Amino acid sequence: MSVSNPEFSQSSLLRPVEITRGNSPHKKGASLALMLAAIGVVFGDIGTSPLYALKECFSPDHGIPFSADAVYGVISMVFWAFAIVVSLKYVLFVMRANNHGEGGILALMALALRTAPTGSKRSLLIIMAGVFGACMFYGDAIITPAISVLSAVEGLEVISPDLTRYVMPITIVILVALFVIQKTGTDVVGKLFGPIMVAWFLVIGVMGIYQVLQHPAIFAAINPIYAIQFMDEHALQGFIVLGAVFLVLTGAEALYADMGHFGVKPIRMGWFFIVMPCLLLNYFGQGAMFLNNPETISNPFFLMVPEVFVLPLVLLATAATVIASQAVISGAFSMTSQAILLGFVPRMKVRHTSDREIGQIYMPLVNWMLLILVVAVVLAFKKSENLAAAYGIAVTTTMIVTTFLAAIVMRVVWRWNPIFVTLVISAFLAVDLAFLTANLLKIMEGGWFPLLLGSACFLLLMTWYQGRKILRQNAMNNGIELKSFIEALMTHPPHRVEGTAVFLTAHVDYVPVSFLHNLKHNHVLHERVFFLKVSIWDVPYVKDDERITLRDLGNGVYVVRAVYGFNETPDMGQIIELIEKSSDLKFDLMNTSFFLSRDTIVSTEIPGMAMWRERLFCWMYQNAGRQSDFFKIPTNRLVELGAKVEI
Repeated sequence: MSVSNPEFSQSSLLRPVEITRGNSPHKKGASLALMLAAIGVVFGDIGTSPLYALKECFSPDHGIPFSADAVYGVISMVFWAFAIVVSLKYVLFVMRANNHGEGGILALMALALRTAPTGSKRSLLIIMAGVFGACMFYGDAIITPAISVLSAVEGLEVISPDLTRYVMPITIVILVALFVIQKTGTDVVGKLFGPIMVAWFLVIGVMGIYQVLQHPAIFAAINPIYAIQFMDEHALQGFIVLGAVFLVLTGAEALYADMGHFGVKPIRMGWFFIVMPCLLLNYFGQGAMFLNNPETISNPFFLMVPEVFVLPLVLLATAATVIASQAVISGAFSMTSQAILLGFVPRMKVRHTSDREIGQIYMPLVNWMLLILVVAVVLAFKKSENLAAAYGIAVTTTMIVTTFLAAIVMRVVWRWNPIFVTLVISAFLAVDLAFLTANLLKIMEGGWFPLLLGSACFLLLMTWYQGRKILRQNAMNNGIELKSFIEALMTHPPHRVEGTAVFLTAHVDYVPVSFLHNLKHNHVLHERVFFLKVSIWDVPYVKDDERITLRDLGNGVYVVRAVYGFNETPDMGQIIELIEKSSDLKFDLMNTSFFLSRDTIVSTEIPGMAMWRERLFCWMYQNAGRQSDFFKIPTNRLVELGAKVEI
């Protein structure tokens, strides 16, 4: 078995740690600069939903005749969706459930796992829920760039119907350019995100004010009675519209997922003081415009301004949608990196694109896969309204999983009153399930896509997780106890040679296969031997003075455990430096060899997974990234020893 894969433990490796983030901006006392930076990254997705949300709500396909009551009802549902789902659920409740300041579905899963015994059915249920929620996020990462950029470029149709044929080519060119520049990093471009998005929100807010002044009575839609009457009057059609109303909430999960980058307070300030007021003004403005001029339903956002301003608005909208797409792409990179360290995704190449910000990474495989799928989605669905049906299911599923995991944290970790937890979670679930059911009605119209994609990702991630679990168990069952083996070996030691040997191991208590192969084939033992285990704690970051634990077995043999958080990347150079700082041991890299086991996995009839899943795991294992690249081991000091392992 490959003994150098990071191993995630639910509780055995967990202990209280003080979190440090290097240059992370999460500090006490939210500043205006942090709030503006958060607006540039966190709110891009939800901030661009006015481009298509109300247009879809009043789509003729829903079969609801246009009326003033319908406008008031839909705008009322939009207002209360913001109030309940975003403001109350996410901003005030869910953002409290942070894993040492870090948010997101996998961070919440790791936090909830502390409440369940390792290997129990409850822990498996929590893992499956968290992984499925993460997999549905990939659907969001594909649909967001497609629908956002496409809806922005469709503004050209307002200028002239003759420009319609250019919408698709321009959209694809913008998307390809967006993914191509990912390898250069977003350090420089990222500085423009905040000002551009602030300008975007102020512009859409002013657009809304202008329209509301033409029909101020639209503010009566704040009364929830309008939403209730609308649903009561239109029944099934109203339920379908509810699925379209959910489009105003897409991106709400990003408020929680990006919490670790900016802190809770800046995100809350940005939402309540700038983002939510501007968004609501724009939605109320579109509603007021509908009442004055029903024909504007065809493309309400761009028809809110005089024709002379349409082209500048298209350019600003395109910039905003590119920023929204950039944020979700970066989120996909970050979540994949977390999943690798937590043991759900095979190793793959990770490049850090900034020397100052630890969160900026680039993953080539993920990037190009996203590009292929995004372009395919644009070509297949062709229009933003066709993509709207696919969008809601991906987000609603993730939201329900977040609610489920948050309930566990509230009850078991925080020990809140069970009656209060039941009331709060029941209210949130009622809203979430209503939105999910409404979106499920659109499965045949495109909702099948995120479900298919999420299910395929879920199968891959759980196969990798369970396959590695079987390999670890086999290694422990067939392994040789390290301490007693070294004691026996030293009674009649083999020839000792100069230099240092570092053997990466998955278990600090068992002899790594690479060590046995080295003894068997080379019949020598280096004068200094280190057995190194890299562990992943279920916290995002670990202090450097907590990272290294060293145990001396005597005769120049040492056992080292290096601990990383799931938002960090293991680095062999850093590990060696920390060993030197924490002990009197010094390393000469030119006289140090790193030994890894490069295994070949073979599926067998041995009880484990189904044969087809074993073959899938074998394929994933053989195509995973090189261990030496993942751990940043110098290639000229690397020794790989092969072994055949049955699963």
